[in-house]
Amino acid sequence: MEIISMNRTIIYHIDEASQGIKISAFLCQKRFSSKNLIDLKKDEKSILLNGCPVLQNKLLTVGDILEVQIREDTWSPNIVPVAMPLDIVYEDEDIVVVNKPSGMPIHPSMDNYDNSMANALMWYYKEQKKPFVFRCINRLDRDTSGLTIVAKHKVSAGILGTMVAGKACGADAGGIEREYLAIVRGKVEPQENVIDAPIARKEDSVLERIVDYEKGERAVTHYKVIKEENGHSLVSLKLETGRTHQIRVHMKHIGYPLIGDFLYNPDTEYIERQALHSYRLTFWHPITDERMELTAPLPADMSRIISIT
Repeated sequence: MEIISMNRTIIYHIDEASQGIKISAFLCQKRFSSKNLIDLKKDEKSILLNGCPVLQNKLLTVGDILEVQIREDTWSPNIVPVAMPLDIVYEDEDIVVVNKPSGMPIHPSMDNYDNSMANALMWYYKEQKKPFVFRCINRLDRDTSGLTIVAKHKVSAGILGTMVAGKACGADAGGIEREYLAIVRGKVEPQENVIDAPIARKEDSVLERIVDYEKGERAVTHYKVIKEENGHSLVSLKLETGRTHQIRVHMKHIGYPLIGDFLYNPDTEYIERQALHSYRLTFWHPITDERMELTAPLPADMSRIISIT
């Protein structure tokens, strides 16, 4: 099968604010990662200034047109393309945002070789004859539904990775704001609070995490109850950090574990998986700097218990 190479050109018009600085410094201001800059150096035609190839130490002048050429023609190794339904919420040349269903893993693994979101995306791009390397930015647990971002090339991946790894909290601070919806039993008190409790792996367990004030890494979750119905509470949660199982562990820690959670609260009377949904992502687009706000509706298995309206 003939594969169409992925070619992305990013164009910057240089103004007075960037007068006299090196191209490398300018791209750092645009949040290119150090690895991005190293990768671009490997291709002498990856950076053009006014149509001519240049090195990254070239100084910029007002009125210059800087082009960054991104070329990729490889596929993720060991990820087989598999035809599966995909709910794509947003897509452009740089990113794709998927509303992942519960029960679908993000990555293939020994027990989930051909049923992951990565397999589905590989098929999606194979059908378009486009090379694709799977670069997931905000990973979700298999049974957590909702929005996840996948970068479509190495530069968008590097910029988004920097945003995730940075200390900024929320889109206005340059980070990625992640809002989740969860369902717990009973009335949560207080109705709004911040959980600041470090998380560590539980001894003798591969999966389970616990709050551990001696060995844990700092974890911060902001929560707010948005509705009470049918003896349950619908809770909005925003992450300031991104520890494994953070919401599930923190809500259990304050006495309101998520229903349906096989690991932390096997209460499956109303739902067969943890009642957790990645509802909203707010961030600045890695290339265009456009403010993005994407949402995914509450899935049926959660809305049967408590509606969002």
